Amino acid sequence: MAFENLVRDLKNGLGMVRVKAATELGKLKDKRAENALIEALRDENLAVRNNAAFALGEIGSQGAVPHLVLLLRDPEERVRKSAVKALGMIGSGEAVPALVRSLDEDASSIVRRSAIRSLGQIGGSKALQAVELFVSGPDAMLAEMARKAVDNIRKR
Repeated sequence: MAFENLVRDLKNGLGMVRVKAATELGKLKDKRAENALIEALRDENLAVRNNAAFALGEIGSQGAVPHLVLLLRDPEERVRKSAVKALGMIGSGEAVPALVRSLDEDASSIVRRSAIRSLGQIGGSKALQAVELFVSGPDAMLAEMARKAVDNIRKR
């Protein structure tokens, strides 16, 4: 499907059409989709928000980082998880403080695990410091992911 048609569908289509358009725009990795996908982060449909967030990560949209950070407060766990993953894919150090907050404060273990992974992808001393705190925590899966993230950060 042509880029222009996907953007049109993302903005004006019915629910599942918007969801699919967001997904396809991410697969194209075309930076021209950035603004339309950022707008879609405020869509009423949680699947559209979810797919738009992930698509921005696939594109590597640095300009989307502040918008994705705001999405970390979305009421839907899946949307927060996609925003966290996208921030890791983009790899901007600007996202580290927000990811650390998600790691510390989000009630969802899925979001917290994704935050560990994203911090490991981004790296840096602040990410390392935050992740190290979870290496010997009570959540075995989170601790294992934290160990892997620490290894990833230290290998850089």
